[in-house]
Amino acid sequence: VLVLKGKIREVGEKILASNGKKVDFASALASCEDARGTLATPTNEEENKAILGIVKKYNQYAYLGIKEGEDSGQYKYLNGMPVNYTKWHQNEPNGKKTEKCVEMYTDGSWNDKKCNLHRLTICEF
Repeated sequence: VLVLKGKIREVGEKILASNGKKVDFASALASCEDARGTLATPTNEEENKAILGIVKKYNQYAYLGIKEGEDSGQYKYLNGMPVNYTKWHQNEPNGKKTEKCVEMYTDGSWNDKKCNLHRLTICEF
């Protein structure tokens, strides 16, 4: 139990967990799917705060389960549904098709980012 302290959070119907590893978007998604989950995806302020708690624990930016769709500036959940809650950092998103992934900063705000950088893996179940 002590090993997992701070690495697992419950919010609503979701359980959030991190392995503490920093990898690219595809690898983070694959490790979550291997564990029968997906990348953490905040759909409201409460979930955003729960994910932020893990981000702050590791003091690392984390990829979220959101990507830019075919239309520039249109962000979607990984299941293809349009994003209904956002917490963009000021002047974000600004990558216009070059930054298709979304990361969470250590203040809980979001930034569009390239998908090949190493960010903290946080999964939801």
